[in-house]
This record gives sequence, C-alpha cells and structure tokens, in this order.
Amino acid sequence: MNLDESHGKLSAPRGIAGMGRVKNIMLETSDKKRLIRSKGIYLLPNLMTTAALFAGFYAIVASIDGNFDKAAIAIFVAQIFDGLDGKIARLTRTESDFGKEYDSLSDMIAFGLAPAIVVYQWGIERLVETGPVWGKLGWLAAFTYTVSAALRLARFNVISATTSKQFFEGLPSPPAASLVASFVWLAADLGWSGTGSLMLAFLVTAAAGTLMVSRFNYYSFKEIGTRKQVSFTYIIIVPMVFVLIALNPPLVLFCLAASFAISGPFYWLWKKVRPAKIVEVDPEADDNNYRDQA
Repeated sequence: MNLDESHGKLSAPRGIAGMGRVKNIMLETSDKKRLIRSKGIYLLPNLMTTAALFAGFYAIVASIDGNFDKAAIAIFVAQIFDGLDGKIARLTRTESDFGKEYDSLSDMIAFGLAPAIVVYQWGIERLVETGPVWGKLGWLAAFTYTVSAALRLARFNVISATTSKQFFEGLPSPPAASLVASFVWLAADLGWSGTGSLMLAFLVTAAAGTLMVSRFNYYSFKEIGTRKQVSFTYIIIVPMVFVLIALNPPLVLFCLAASFAISGPFYWLWKKVRPAKIVEVDPEADDNNYRDQA
C-alpha cells in the first residue's frame, strides 16, 4: 500500500488497479462477443431447421395428394433434422436467439400443423358420414391437436431455463407427431377405412393433443450424452430397435410412440401409489446433535 502525501490516506497500488481495469475490459469484450453471437445467424444449424420445415410442408402436400405413407415418413424425416440442428449448433458453438425462435416456428409447422392435416385428410374428415356431430368433432380434434402443440411450444420456451432437464412437462411435440403420423402410416399400410378406424384416429389425435398440454413428466433422455459412458446394455438395445423398425416400420414406430405417450401417465400413477419412504430418526442422536449445536 502507498501513502498519498496530499491527503494522508492509504491508496491501492497502481499495478493492482490496472489489472482490475484490464479484467473489466476483458469481461466487457467477452460479453459483447456473446451478445453478437446470440444475435447472429448461422448457416449450418439453420439449414437443418429449414430441412425440417420443408419435410413438414411436404407432409401436408403429400396428404392432400393422398400419399399418406409418404406424408408420415416426411414427419419422421423432419424429426431427424430437428434433432440435428440443436446438436450441430452446440457442437459448433453457433447457438443463437434467431436459431431458437426459428426452430420453434419450424416445430409448429412440422409437428403441430402437419400431423393434424395429415390425419384429417386421411380419415377424420370422413367422420361426417356417420353424422354431422361427428364431423364437427373430427375437425375440432385436429384443431385441438394443433393449438395444443402451439401452447406446448410456448410453455417450453418460457420455462425451459427453470425446469429440470431430466424430464419434460407434457408430451413433447415431436413424439406427439410420431404417434399421429405412425398411426396414419399403419392405417394406410393395413388398409383401414371403416368407422372403427376413424373413431380410433379421432381418439389418438385428441389424446396426443391433451397429453401435450398436460402436467405429466416425460423422460428427456438428455442424461444419455454422446460423450458420457453408457452400459453395454445400451449398445445392444440400439441396434435391436433399428432391426425391429426395419422389419415393420409403421407398426414398430407406432408401438414405440404409444409406449412413450402413456409413460407419462403411468409414471404419475406410479408415484401416487408407491409407498412413501419412512425415515427413522434416532432420538438420542437427535438430542446429541441439538446439544452440540447449542
């Protein structure tokens, strides 16, 4: 410490003060770079998002033309690109606010609007043949799915930073789209066209929309990262799943989507019925702890 002769007070060394100013300048520069990066627009991740948006748009066009199997496949292709854009952005450190907003809008088209139009074009519109009331309920079910997807995405954008990364609140829109798209694919593959199949399509669409805005917890699988060690069981399960999908894609994909959709309610029910853990407290130990604290 140095003595200030004019005021008779102690002052900090100039070297330490200079180092503090340099550190503050470096922090301000880093914050500015981070701000510029968050507002930037990057080609590669947004290209993947555009591909997902294109696949969703193609699904709508294919369903209007009556190619329901191609429409369903396009929705699954959109999910692949939707999963790639976020991972590429994190790996290349090109995350941005623009990319997040663009991805949300793309998800709304590919997983909110496209599945509703595909299932409506496939058969829900024909519910009017069973009566005018069923006809109105049909397009209302498709609309319910779409608005539920919009609400689910909006809620996720608001609370994603404050919630646990282990679970999603409500059924995510991509698995919900998988449930609807795989059902249409399976129905088109098996040639379903009766009133029973139309009623089932109505129930599947309405259930998918309801689960998206529910408070059920769904496992996010984010704990299984590419850089983390996994057990040998995962190495066996992954190729087995691909083999099963290759044997009968629409049936296996529908079973997987349905299993994940009902996992949320089952997990909620399991937490309700499981016995609560009873913690035994030793009175003597508790009394000793109280004396130590006193």
